[in-house]
Amino acid sequence: MKTVRSYIDAILASVSTDIGIDLGTANTLVYVKGKGIVLNEPTIVALNKKTGQLVAIGNEAKTMLGRTPAHIEVIRPLVHGVISDFEVTEEMLAYLIAKVRMGTKSLVAPRVLIGVPSGITSVEMRAARDAAQNAGARDVFLIEEPIVAAVGSKLPIHKAQGSMIIDIGGGTTDIAVISLNGIVTAKNLRIAGDQLNQDIVTYIRDQFKVLVGDKTAEDTKIALASVEEHGESKEIVVRGRDVVTGLPREVVITDSDIREAIGNSINAIVESARDVIEQTPPEVLADIMQRGISLAGGGALIPGVARLLENVLKLPVVVVPDPLRAVVRGIGTVLEDLEQYEELLSENEGELLPQLK
Repeated sequence: MKTVRSYIDAILASVSTDIGIDLGTANTLVYVKGKGIVLNEPTIVALNKKTGQLVAIGNEAKTMLGRTPAHIEVIRPLVHGVISDFEVTEEMLAYLIAKVRMGTKSLVAPRVLIGVPSGITSVEMRAARDAAQNAGARDVFLIEEPIVAAVGSKLPIHKAQGSMIIDIGGGTTDIAVISLNGIVTAKNLRIAGDQLNQDIVTYIRDQFKVLVGDKTAEDTKIALASVEEHGESKEIVVRGRDVVTGLPREVVITDSDIREAIGNSINAIVESARDVIEQTPPEVLADIMQRGISLAGGGALIPGVARLLENVLKLPVVVVPDPLRAVVRGIGTVLEDLEQYEELLSENEGELLPQLK
């Protein structure tokens, strides 16, 4: 029976499209086997509350943020890396899968590999699996994001050597020490890019009495965020609503303001990394002292983060090439040879994984 199933799976695999999805809180990236990264869209959906229909997904929905009438709601279906709105996530996945399959001639449903945060519950894992299956996937495989981030950063995770990665994403920060294809110790922190945006919104409201939206906060973060002073000061004009008068108002925000705004969250990430190191076995820690820590995710692009981690942790820290795509690169590497990386895939509540061979 197993031989027959293996034979059938081999035939289906040869005629279907394998798809890898980095289902992030801020952005969703899609990798197609043999083609590479084909989609990079914000994880945002515009929903018509009257009809229940999706109005827009991705970039188009992002342009609607803060600009919609009352009956159209712009939502993020993922919060802190996990699904908060199952039905909307399912429709978004169905749209993405259909979009990438549009140019193919295959009528066979694809196999889908999805990256999920480390330490998520079995319920959250099942939600991700069910959403992909209901969206049209034939088989669904889940893999922890710090592992694929390490694969995408070309760390030797299959060897008996300790490797450490810090992935500062949109909704979560994953900190993990990996050896022999498994996580030795890890921590998933719900402080990342979105929290930094909220820190900026709160700071501008409290210090300048001006209310700004999430998109303005994100643009300000990208323009000014840093962890250490450098050269001449930078500043931008931010426009919002005066919380006292309710009228439009603009204020000048400097990089010093943003450093103060995000300081507590950055320190929380650094302290969490320290906690992981303190729990790491000495032999594994000795390997990390030689190899250093790899820093990935959008947060790695904030100037001074790597140097701050080095100073506090007393270990070398290296920002990986193209840190924003480290996870999806790893997903692509695994997708190209699922059989080789089978032991990295997460099981579904004790059940066997779908037959690969």
